[in-house]
Amino acid sequence: MSQAQQAEHAQTLIEVRGLGKMFTLHNQGGIRLPVLQSVDFEAARGECLVLSGRSGTGKSTLLRCLYGNYLATKGSIRLRDTSAEGAPWVELTNAPEQRVLRLRRDVIGYVSQFLRAIPRVGALDVVAEPLQQRGVDRNVARARAAALLERLNLPRRLWELPPATFSGGEQQRVNIARGLIGGHPILLLDEPTASLDADNRAVVIALIREALAEGRCLIGIFHDEAVRDAVATRLLPLQPATAIA
Repeated sequence: MSQAQQAEHAQTLIEVRGLGKMFTLHNQGGIRLPVLQSVDFEAARGECLVLSGRSGTGKSTLLRCLYGNYLATKGSIRLRDTSAEGAPWVELTNAPEQRVLRLRRDVIGYVSQFLRAIPRVGALDVVAEPLQQRGVDRNVARARAAALLERLNLPRRLWELPPATFSGGEQQRVNIARGLIGGHPILLLDEPTASLDADNRAVVIALIREALAEGRCLIGIFHDEAVRDAVATRLLPLQPATAIA
């Protein structure tokens, strides 16, 4: 491997090879439903890889596999553990639960379509929590959370209120802030702007571009073509799985 190839490889944060995902529908006679089949890609620092394909091609399923919520049926998912000395590769598909939890804390973040609101915890603390889990002082974490919520135009009157009663757009802004604040080298985004108005979509686009400039690696789903075109560095087309893997 040449020096240029070695340097390029060192920037790669995630490698996926031959990934397949099969669901078994136990309440329907054990029918096996293939969703992902032979998915291969790499993604590196400073890239925003956008998953494309029509509904039903497994885009959200792929994100959940990358985060470890779904166990892949076949193939390999390797993450570079940038939080460990030497940044070793970790095979996510057979990593122990505690290692997966540490990777989620330090390496790979996830912004889902919907906020899983924590009962009786105010929005400011919901956003600050990922930093506090990594030992950041509570006041420092809350100050950084406040700066993000301010940027995302969430009214200050809501900051100390639990977000369970917020509108869909308000909850999504809390969710985005919580996902971005941790500075994870790899960040998964599942339709992060679906419930936002034009002004707040523009803010999210700016935040994504800043994350890329910092050398973070983003993998996302963006059905809004304008947002996708504004942030994507390349596309990964997904095709429907057509045979049992």
